[in-house]
Amino acid sequence: MTSAHRKPVRVGVFGLLGSGNLGNDGSLEAVLGYLRAEHPEAVVDALCGGPEAVTARFRIPATRLHWNRAEYRTASRAGAIAAKGLGKLVDAVRTAAWVRRHDVVIVPGMGVLEATLPLRPWGFPYALFLLCASGRLLRTRVALVSVGAAEIRSRPTRALVRWSARLAAYRSYRDAPSRDAMRAMGVDTARDEVYPDLAFALPTPPAGTRPAGAPPDPPGPVCLGVMDFHGGNDDRARAEEIHRRYLDGTIRFVRTLVEEGRPVRLLTGDACDAPVVAAVLDAVDSPLVTAAEPASLADLMTEMAAADTVVAVRYHNLVCALKTGTPVLALCYATKSAALMAEMGLGAHCHPAREVDADRLLEQFRELEKRSTELRRTLAERNLAAARRLEHQFTALTAALFPTADHAHAHAHAHALREAP
Repeated sequence: MTSAHRKPVRVGVFGLLGSGNLGNDGSLEAVLGYLRAEHPEAVVDALCGGPEAVTARFRIPATRLHWNRAEYRTASRAGAIAAKGLGKLVDAVRTAAWVRRHDVVIVPGMGVLEATLPLRPWGFPYALFLLCASGRLLRTRVALVSVGAAEIRSRPTRALVRWSARLAAYRSYRDAPSRDAMRAMGVDTARDEVYPDLAFALPTPPAGTRPAGAPPDPPGPVCLGVMDFHGGNDDRARAEEIHRRYLDGTIRFVRTLVEEGRPVRLLTGDACDAPVVAAVLDAVDSPLVTAAEPASLADLMTEMAAADTVVAVRYHNLVCALKTGTPVLALCYATKSAALMAEMGLGAHCHPAREVDADRLLEQFRELEKRSTELRRTLAERNLAAARRLEHQFTALTAALFPTADHAHAHAHAHALREAP
């Protein structure tokens, strides 16, 4: 069949996309950029959490992930519980029907194989299992691309995640601890590679520059990425205590910066973080404290590129700071954050999110600022390395998922050589 008559490859993208999480949508943006650059013939659509938002922003058709629109709300009444149960059966049929229409399904990044934040097994882990099982049964290649993973204690969630990974046709991870976690949970990872997070493939806004010989600027703005943080799956019993300690420590930190005359810009990474922004603004009544309303990782990077320093909790807030080359202090709630910071040369600049100590946080912040020039050089080097690794990721993805595209390219190249004078 000639390339002119070859049937276009049908690609699905899957996940909690369009649901208000900027990191998830940034991962989708990176994969769509790859598909449009390397496989422009592909016909792409999504099965996702927020289909209206995905279609509006990315201009691709999208279908709702769950039949039951109240899937992620707690069900207490008998009718709501029955609707959830029925939804599980309906979703099995809907997912299989959607998968059948595709040659390839890509799960773009995200922490889909972890439970570092509160997670019920019959929510997203079940949806991912349906996807991967349908892919295996219907011979549609499912790829988990540069995803995050962590060991899971809950037996039902652990089993669903383990089988999802086993049934996928392709797996790669965003850090070595993710691959180690899947190996520990019984998945053969011998052929699985580790690459940087997909957000490192996104364009970076230009950083502000000072003319040569200009006097040093006074201390500039600090970006503070906040999170509606209550601990993880194993912290449910002390969730409120963890949240209160995190919020109190954050407010004390902001107050001290304001007393020193530093502008503080509050940033979020998910729509659910808005109450934390409101609490900080209410507690620290100062014109020096303002809040941004980022709608994308590009918006976050624009804010962070203009800052002297970033302090952040959410993983993709950290990624954005690192990618812009801005020194960042990480409030870590999971291994993934510490691994990311170490990979980018800032492993010494981490603070436990579950046990925020405002005094220690301020000490670490000042230590970070003293090393700012050195760390900016380190980040420039590490970002170049990350970009090269992601080029390898996309090359490997093409080889695994689009083998006919490679063969067609090789055939066309050989034909051109034969025709050359």
